[in-house]
Amino acid sequence: MGKLTTHVLDVYHGRPAADMQIDLWRIHTVEREHVLTVQTNNDGRCDAPLLADDALIIGEYELIFHVRGYFQTQMQTDDASPFLNQVPVRFTVFDAAGHYHVPLLVSPWSYSTYRGS
Repeated sequence: MGKLTTHVLDVYHGRPAADMQIDLWRIHTVEREHVLTVQTNNDGRCDAPLLADDALIIGEYELIFHVRGYFQTQMQTDDASPFLNQVPVRFTVFDAAGHYHVPLLVSPWSYSTYRGS
């Protein structure tokens, strides 16, 4: 069966982004449905797939990565120095049996994402 996973790498410090909050939303025509909120583990991953098996259905989703809070903690500052606040990644699941891996490479000022394997 299918699954949705993610992995966050902190390219500023050169390590996995541990303890970053991530929200998962299912996008409907006119509204969003909150699915779950997780924190990354020490490897920058989640301990379990975000969605798996029957919970992964065809449709549009959005991951919200809370990068400002993460970098403020890592840099031990409360100021607004990180340029990015939240990074939204909106994508479509077109095969409920597929593996959708959404890595995020992030710094306080930029990010990159792609469909991984």
